[in-house]
Amino acid sequence: MSLIKNNALVGASGAAGYTLQRSLRFRSSASAYLSRTPASAGNRTTWTWSGWVKRGSLGAQRNLFTAYIGSGSTDTSYFTITYNGADKLALTGYSTIYRLSTAVYRDPSAWYHVVVAVDTTQSTAANRFRIYVNGTEVTAFDTSNNPAQNTNLGVNQASPHYFAWDAFTTYYDGYLTEINFIDGQALGPTYFGETDATTGVWKPISYSGTYGTNGFYLNFSDNSTTTTLGYDYSGNSNNWTANNISVTSGATYDSMTDVPTLTSTDAANYATLNPIGKYSAAVINNGNLQFDTSGYGFADATIIPTSGKWYAEFQVSGTITTSGWAFGVIAGNVARPLTLRPGTGGAAGYWYCYSGSSSHPNAAWFNETTQSSSLPLPNPSKTQYRICIDVDNGYLWFGDDTYWYNSTGGTDGNPATGANPTFTVSSLSSRNGLTFACGTYGSGSSWFANFGQRPFAYTPPAGFKSLNTYNLPDSTIEDGGQYFNTVTYTGNGTDPQSISGLNFQPDFVWVKSRSGGQSHVLTDAVRGATKTLYSDTTLAETTSSLLTAFNSDGFDVEGGLNVSARTLVGWSWKANGSGVSNTDGSITSTVSANTTAGFSIVTYTGNGTAGATVGHGLGVAPDMIIVKNRDGVYHWAVQHTSLGATKYLTLSTTDDETTSSAPWNNTAPTSSVFSLGGSSLTNRSANDMVAYCFADVEGYSKFGSYTGNGSATGDGPFVYTGFRPAFVMVKQTSTSGASWTIHDSTRNTYNLTNNVLYPNLANAETSPSTQIVMDLLSNGFKLKGNAANVNASGSTYIYMALAENPFKNSLAR
Repeated sequence: MSLIKNNALVGASGAAGYTLQRSLRFRSSASAYLSRTPASAGNRTTWTWSGWVKRGSLGAQRNLFTAYIGSGSTDTSYFTITYNGADKLALTGYSTIYRLSTAVYRDPSAWYHVVVAVDTTQSTAANRFRIYVNGTEVTAFDTSNNPAQNTNLGVNQASPHYFAWDAFTTYYDGYLTEINFIDGQALGPTYFGETDATTGVWKPISYSGTYGTNGFYLNFSDNSTTTTLGYDYSGNSNNWTANNISVTSGATYDSMTDVPTLTSTDAANYATLNPIGKYSAAVINNGNLQFDTSGYGFADATIIPTSGKWYAEFQVSGTITTSGWAFGVIAGNVARPLTLRPGTGGAAGYWYCYSGSSSHPNAAWFNETTQSSSLPLPNPSKTQYRICIDVDNGYLWFGDDTYWYNSTGGTDGNPATGANPTFTVSSLSSRNGLTFACGTYGSGSSWFANFGQRPFAYTPPAGFKSLNTYNLPDSTIEDGGQYFNTVTYTGNGTDPQSISGLNFQPDFVWVKSRSGGQSHVLTDAVRGATKTLYSDTTLAETTSSLLTAFNSDGFDVEGGLNVSARTLVGWSWKANGSGVSNTDGSITSTVSANTTAGFSIVTYTGNGTAGATVGHGLGVAPDMIIVKNRDGVYHWAVQHTSLGATKYLTLSTTDDETTSSAPWNNTAPTSSVFSLGGSSLTNRSANDMVAYCFADVEGYSKFGSYTGNGSATGDGPFVYTGFRPAFVMVKQTSTSGASWTIHDSTRNTYNLTNNVLYPNLANAETSPSTQIVMDLLSNGFKLKGNAANVNASGSTYIYMALAENPFKNSLAR
């Protein structure tokens, strides 16, 4: 049995849970907003605002909720909840900023839950305003001011209130849903959300309390007219008026099935165009579904599926012949931002283009970066275009409002049967997924993307799905914290100190002092907790009393890892205990392997013979291997899938990639073994070795590369991982001199992620770094600094990323 409650399905089991059906898109270009004037004043000292928010355009002031008395406003008659121009969350009066967060909120790919609880009657001034994002209280502020006790604020007065407008000139751009306003109570986030027991992700629940006189609940479920969009479902009939919002079918349709729950194939978190992966000339707004530019520019979708069949539509205002416009498909391994037009090497993909320029005189197809001269063209005067992507087979179909085109321009393409694709993608396994894109190499009309969050103009072919998180495959790991976790702690000088909070017994622990210069300490369950290696030195293994035991929920530290008042961080992995013998290779190894998480600890004794092999126990080929000679004074050797087996890096230096057969015998690892040359780094005769092996697991771990662009304005590359990262390690490979860097979501719980440690250095944490900085997001990471460590122009970087949660379940960060 189930019932519909407040537009949400309350299932008989926790598996179904509380789900949402619709959100409302606010288009800033249309000056869209909701308005209401209460008939009488409510409680002006105590109230709660709770809402789910998905950001549209970034980098400008965007208002969520405003109360405004009109001319002559003061701090007691004007109040707004807003994002400022730096994407920080703010509570402001008419002339006073009450709160301005240190955190930035500029993830456009998923939803935030925002709760503002106000109670000016509190005797403790700091408690008069409390802000929560995704269930966690915001405690760090650039600006913090408090009104006098018992101050009547602007909210709940008998004067105009607005959603998505500041009552002056600034409009919100993006989506809102599940809005609860409580008149007379200051409530915490647990009244409106809870942590999912399986995924560990914050999710909506049905509010069951009272609303007070001016309280209301908006879920935007009734889209039969613009009037019904603003209905209040609290029982108070405090309805809102929609202004400049449309429920007429087409590109301006604003009643969306983009929601923060996995409701159905039609209602979930939807892809939009990605404003943080675009070329800088592109302008993406109106809920990130509209693309404009006055020069070269491209943008792709915020979801890059690595399997499945997907459908999307692109509509152009006017006709595509207006200027140089393109729509198509981009590979997941193309560096973002996309910087060049199709045909010149920068936006490798499959495109249909039109231009009046001399270099591209008419419409043209591009296959990767080469113009196809043999493929006849669809009618360029059309305004509605369609694309189907079959990622598993690498098939693409391009169509207009009438036909699907085959590879010779015929009109017998048939996505439903898999027949006659327009393009077949080459080297599909190296693409890291495929997704939709649009762009231009000139000025002109606008593109309007539709990934299914509003009604399609045409019925998708059988088997092809809307691009949303519900339709993504489930990850084998729903909560990354069950396999990798980070803890921070402060030494207390009393040995031993037990460090807990991991959710598992660790098998590999890497500890680093944050507040002092001290070597990185690496221990594991195969070698034994007291057997210590140091990533920033060449030293052989030592026996120490630094980390002394692995416990069911953490580890014990002593001595240098427990100095009083010293702050430290521990990164921990779950393998499979002390290990078992493995005879898959020519050298017998001891292996502790977690095949679910793609991680194994391997110990073996080198034989000095080129061509020797070692079993790793993962069942799939590892994408990254880190090896240390335990008996000798040698550097750490690193193999990475983006470098191949002919090259290696050293974890303990700033060196760039080295081409040599000595470490890996020029042989890529297989599903059972990795290969060794005769190098003392990896295979010195009679020396004991340890290898940490990592394999890509969809939704949990990713190992890849990107090219820096040197942006000094914070617009570095965006790297799609398909999950919300908990840990990112980066190394420049094309030039020497840059240190390895480690970023994580525990030392920086919200962006910017600017607390940096260096595996090859004993240095204390750089905090905060202004140039070695990134945003960790719901679907990847974005470089914001231009230091050589992370984003020098033209330099190549490799990375290792581990997940908090797969994108299917992630919230914005």
